[in-house]
Amino acid sequence: HLLQTKLMSSTNGSDESNNNFPLEPRTYSQRWVQLAYLSVLALLSDWICFSVAASPDSFEHAYPGASAANLIDIFLFTNVASCFFVTDVVTKFGLGKSIKGAAALMSLGCLLRSGIPDLSWLGGSEIVHAADIVQSVSQEVIEVLPDGISDLVDTSTLTEASRVAGLEPYGLLVLGTIFVGFAQPYFQCTPPMLSATWFASNERATATATALNFNQIGIAVAFLVGGSMANNEVGIHSYFGLITLLCAVTTIGTVLQFQEKPPSPPSKSEIEKLVRGEKEPPFLESVKKLFSTKGFSIPLAAFICSISITNIVGTFIDEVMERGGVTDQLGIDLAGAGFELAILVGGIVIGGYVDKTKQYKPVTLACLLATMFFVIPLGLTDHMLGNEPVLLIAALLGLGLACGPIQPINAELAVDVTYPSDETAVESVQQVGGNLVSALMVPVAEWALNQDYEFFKQIRPLDSDIRGDVLLLFTIAAVTLVYFSTFDAPLMRSEADEEEGDDDSVVVDVAAAAS
Repeated sequence: HLLQTKLMSSTNGSDESNNNFPLEPRTYSQRWVQLAYLSVLALLSDWICFSVAASPDSFEHAYPGASAANLIDIFLFTNVASCFFVTDVVTKFGLGKSIKGAAALMSLGCLLRSGIPDLSWLGGSEIVHAADIVQSVSQEVIEVLPDGISDLVDTSTLTEASRVAGLEPYGLLVLGTIFVGFAQPYFQCTPPMLSATWFASNERATATATALNFNQIGIAVAFLVGGSMANNEVGIHSYFGLITLLCAVTTIGTVLQFQEKPPSPPSKSEIEKLVRGEKEPPFLESVKKLFSTKGFSIPLAAFICSISITNIVGTFIDEVMERGGVTDQLGIDLAGAGFELAILVGGIVIGGYVDKTKQYKPVTLACLLATMFFVIPLGLTDHMLGNEPVLLIAALLGLGLACGPIQPINAELAVDVTYPSDETAVESVQQVGGNLVSALMVPVAEWALNQDYEFFKQIRPLDSDIRGDVLLLFTIAAVTLVYFSTFDAPLMRSEADEEEGDDDSVVVDVAAAAS
């Protein structure tokens, strides 16, 4: 076979590990460990971002003059800026070192936000004594810091209740948030690369959907755990400490177990990339190349549509639920968590179907059409029926199942049409586009929330009104649907996987073969 000849000639004179590459794709059980760590890191990063979103009043009472929304904005703007560096950093240092470094940076950011967590609940005088020593050393270091830096840790800016509770000064909270915001893109922009490097061609969309959408679970956890813990200064301190401990444990596991790449490629397309010796260009050059590639802008538009709709609905979940008759905070938190969980489940289920069929276009069109259908009940009120909480929650879950999968499916589609491009560069562009458009759309949606349009005034059974924000989301989905219907670019990576008669059945699972 031509590919076998290329592979043998390309490995002549190279090191022994390269000569041991098999001629057929192989997968390894380590891929699930890789996916688990990247998914949990993504979960933690968005949990930190939205940690006080469920209890903004308590946060603002603990930090007078600050707001939970501003802290989230700081995180998101840092996230966007970091996306411009991810591709070049991963290219220079590799996926393994980049993820480990980002995990460590996130843990440091958590530590700045929480201070030394209270470990007395673990028991043992040694642990308590060690924590006291670290705390005293920290105070001594603070005393010799330059004035500009020491202002960040000046506890005089805190209220008496916040000081007694052990909360860190707002300056440290902001600095820690910036650290976490800078780390997050390394978990959000690398899922397509992880999938391509570790997973077979019939597993990639599912793996990408899992890692890319697991951050939604972080948002759900922020609503459920934050809503119950962060209701006063003491609760906020314990809450931040819990996040720091979980992040530290995950970081230690990542450093010990996360690997750079498998012993051999998992798909024919990855073998072909190794044969060609593809070198990834700098990020800005990659961006120019991506936008000049036929078909790239269409999955980009679908990705932006999906992330904009889910972000807007998540941001204004309180208003959406209250106008539909769900007014108690626990009910709102559970509905928000259900929405985020539906996004993950939809991505895994529908992504699994796309893995088997490669039907990117019809599946995306169906998801966009379903999104248009499910978004309407979120702001529609029939005057004869009144509020229908059951219908509202059903529509919210349906929207998560339909709209959420559009992101990972079109992340994979963009990588497919631009093959052999840099997967991290592709996802970085999509994340920048999605987050920037979301940031611009949020104030528009906030204005539209107060716009009300009535239809069929003269027909009593049909007399109803609809909110402006829902019309905005419906329009975004409809325009994207029309634009996406023009997609006709070739699937370059899928074609490479099918060369030489390759199909999914010849992929060897090393763990299964060994048993």
